[in-house]
Amino acid sequence: MRDRMSRQLGAAIMGAFMLGGLAQVAYAETTTAAHSHDHAHDHDHAHEADSAIAKGHFADEQIRPRALSDWQGDWQSVYPHLQAGTLDPVMAHKAEHGDKTAAEYRAYYETGYKTDIGRITINGDEVTFHGAGGAVAGHYASDGFEILTYKAGNRGVRYVFEKTSGDPSAPKFIQFSDHAIAPVKAGHYHLYWGDDRAALLAEVTNWPTYYPAALDGAGIRAEMMAH
Repeated sequence: MRDRMSRQLGAAIMGAFMLGGLAQVAYAETTTAAHSHDHAHDHDHAHEADSAIAKGHFADEQIRPRALSDWQGDWQSVYPHLQAGTLDPVMAHKAEHGDKTAAEYRAYYETGYKTDIGRITINGDEVTFHGAGGAVAGHYASDGFEILTYKAGNRGVRYVFEKTSGDPSAPKFIQFSDHAIAPVKAGHYHLYWGDDRAALLAEVTNWPTYYPAALDGAGIRAEMMAH
């Protein structure tokens, strides 16, 4: 009798442990699922915010200063790739989703990308411009940023740097635009340069564009198609 009661008690205790374990597993699964949902939800919101900023929709208080280190590296102009026809699929892709023909997009980017500076290297505070006539370099320090409002109603931020020393022929000002408004390593950028700060800010039709020098034409095309 005593043995039977012991066996019954042992079975009851074991059952309780098993139920408790199942409850813990269920709780863990529920918690993990909730966490995954919250993480995905937060990620979606972050992606939507980044997308809105890239399209030029943001509040002034979201803008942060940036250092030249965001654009460090060896960069190539995309203009030769446009001229060579490497970017024709990009123009065709834009035509499928935009309001211009592929030929019209190509003409638009012909004006935008046009430059005789095929390569730019940025190392520390030194920016070197490589053109057909050789290279010129200057050392640059931050001169703040400017917020621009475009005809379409969207906005952009130009990060401005002023030359502190270097070759006399190196531009006095350079202005970066890469669709970001806070510190982040640039994947590509548009660069404006010259000696008249205000005139550069008014320039909105010619925006020489640079991608990492390590990319070949197909790599640049893939990057553009992804955006």
